[in-house]
Amino acid sequence: MAKKVVATLKKADAKAFAKVIKAVRSEKTGAYTFKEEMVPLELVKDVLKD
Repeated sequence: MAKKVVATLKKADAKAFAKVIKAVRSEKTGAYTFKEEMVPLELVKDVLKD
């Protein structure tokens, strides 16, 4: 399945994407979880700002 995702991101008309991984702290337990997102390069700073 990963091959299909990589193939679609490598199209000539596709935007450049970045994989953003954020550590998010749980309110209940205090443990950290990781949230992964694929975002266009123009929006990386906006995603990390939150």
